[in-house]
Amino acid sequence: MNAFKAIRNNIPNTITCLNLFAGAMACVFALKGNEPVGNLTSYQVAFIFIVLAAMFDFCDGLVARLLNLVSPIGKELDSLSDCVSFGLAPAMLLYAAMEHFNPGDVANYSAFLIAVFGALRLAKFNVDTTQTTTFKGLPIPANAIFWLGYVNMCYERDSMNFAVYLLILALGWFMVCNMPMFSFKMKNFGIKSNWYRYLLVAIVVALLSTMGVTGLFYAVAAYAILSFCVR
Repeated sequence: MNAFKAIRNNIPNTITCLNLFAGAMACVFALKGNEPVGNLTSYQVAFIFIVLAAMFDFCDGLVARLLNLVSPIGKELDSLSDCVSFGLAPAMLLYAAMEHFNPGDVANYSAFLIAVFGALRLAKFNVDTTQTTTFKGLPIPANAIFWLGYVNMCYERDSMNFAVYLLILALGWFMVCNMPMFSFKMKNFGIKSNWYRYLLVAIVVALLSTMGVTGLFYAVAAYAILSFCVR
């Protein structure tokens, strides 16, 4: 029984570690840019690992709540994992893309501000007890999703312009600002109280169906607009 209890108690943290592992793998492939990996490119493999990390990130908290195993250690481990998976990984992904389109430009290192602002956002979240059912500022997984869409769009169009620097600063500010953003922690599944969540899911599905990964760029914009409308 003690062994079973030990395994049960470590399920949420194990899922969190899978998040971290997926994020680390995303970093490895992100720096290789558009090198071929089988039928995919390295940045597409990085996309897959970041999405896997997001799935593990969603599941660890859900499992912890279902098993009543929420703990301070789990919270800290989750933040450390998120800093890699949704801060460093997208920063490396963007850096590789910037090097591809503007090789040798020292301004390319600005991509790592994504990781810096991501760490600030997580630190702010950890000491704020009011962010239970809603967020203040853009959640770091949403920031990573935004950059997946943007990088994919740049590779598809085979171009990247000066706007990337403005986006880095804008998304960095957006993560640490106090704008209320809704979460997907639902008390019930009723349409009346969750209409904006269901609407966002429908928008994301429509964007992915018509635009592929690039649709994620616009999906995060839709999330921000809906959050502003329902605050």
